[in-house]
Amino acid sequence: MTMEVPKTEADSGSPTAHQNGSDNPQTTSEVGAHVELSQSLERTETDLCPDENVAHWYIDNNWGLSLEELFDMSLIFLKEKDGKAFQPTYEEKLKLVALHKQACQGPYDPDACPEVGFFDVLGNDRRKVWASLGKMTKEDAMAEFIKLLNTCCPLFSPYVTSHKIEKEEQERKRKEEEERLRLEREEMERRRQEEEQCRREQQEQQQREEEKRRREEEERLRMEQQKQQIMAALNAQTSVQFQQYAAQQCPDDPEQQHFLIQQLQEQHYQQYIQQAWQLSQQQQTTLETQQVESPDNREQSEACAAPHSESVNDHLDTSSLSQEERDTATPPGISAPSMWTRPLIKEFKEKMHDDPDSIITVGRGEVVTIRVPTNEDGKYMFWEFATDHYDIGFGLYFEWTNLATGSSSVSTGIEPSDEDTGNGEPPETAKVTQTPLTEEVVPVYRRDSHEEVYAGSHQYPGQGTYLLKFDNSYSLWRSKVVYYRVYYTR
Repeated sequence: MTMEVPKTEADSGSPTAHQNGSDNPQTTSEVGAHVELSQSLERTETDLCPDENVAHWYIDNNWGLSLEELFDMSLIFLKEKDGKAFQPTYEEKLKLVALHKQACQGPYDPDACPEVGFFDVLGNDRRKVWASLGKMTKEDAMAEFIKLLNTCCPLFSPYVTSHKIEKEEQERKRKEEEERLRLEREEMERRRQEEEQCRREQQEQQQREEEKRRREEEERLRMEQQKQQIMAALNAQTSVQFQQYAAQQCPDDPEQQHFLIQQLQEQHYQQYIQQAWQLSQQQQTTLETQQVESPDNREQSEACAAPHSESVNDHLDTSSLSQEERDTATPPGISAPSMWTRPLIKEFKEKMHDDPDSIITVGRGEVVTIRVPTNEDGKYMFWEFATDHYDIGFGLYFEWTNLATGSSSVSTGIEPSDEDTGNGEPPETAKVTQTPLTEEVVPVYRRDSHEEVYAGSHQYPGQGTYLLKFDNSYSLWRSKVVYYRVYYTR
């Protein structure tokens, strides 16, 4: 940025206070000053010529600003401070004006400049000083202008230094602002990426949760369908006895009967699932045991078992069994029982108090067995029991009437001698006592019968006797009072 140097009254180029005319001749003092100025200009023409050894680094190293910036700053300083902060001499003003014109317009060109009157002393002095600069370059003119201003005014250097500090502070603030904006952009970009990543993760999480819910719903529907199928099959088997049991428990309340039947069916299903799970665990354990057993051990066990079985077959006299006994030696399969619980334990105990025979005391360390034979008019046997304050073990067994655990006789395998035959004595035989065949219907487990009434039913497998075992053998200190009821239905 360039700026004209402020002009005095003599800078206008037209005659004012120094106006020439025939009526206003110049005074002797003015002529002497003009002659003295001309002589001083002649003496300083060589000083104004640019020295080749003067480099711009002098200015740059002193203030750390570029030449153009210093020149613009010097023009502003001269305009603001001329006549206030310093008073340059007449010769210094002429040099400053000439250097300014040289820097802004180039070397003096008489043809391009307007004519100056003969009596315009100031204008002629300026032309002379400008022309004396010759072919000085623009950069050298600016450098000379700055150096001259700094020489004639000591305040210029602090002025430049303060402006340099201010500029550095502005530059520092600008860089800090740029850095702040850069960090803000980076932070915004980082947050955007984090939000995008979080959004993607949330979408993926939602998709996984939806997929998991879908699979769970499908599994639930499949299990529900499977449960309905199993319950339908189980209900078809137990509907008659459950209806009879509900009619006996709630004879005048069909709604309560329906609720009780649903409860019994649900408990029967849970029991069936538990038994199926236990069976699968047993099968898995057996399979693992068979896999662990080596082929050599299996061959050895088979080799050891084969002679034993042959010896048993040799000693068994199966011919002594009748055809009917051989037919009844293998009992038919026993179906699984139906078991459930109900919470009305207080009402059940109050009802049992009316029948003293339905209350028994199982002593500590004892096992009490109640024998209930099958009835010709019945098809199902029902049982219910509860205790006062503590649990008790319960199990159910079935004892066949016409079946035994062994054969009627066993031959010794010794042939009779001639002496024995002659004496007429029959060969010796060993008698074996026949015991009824007993099968397990419900294994003995401890039941929380002091909290709920335990009930169940079982379809007659044939003629025989049910054995209800109340086991208190695990208790060393307490006797148990048992309230029970057993009946049959068609």
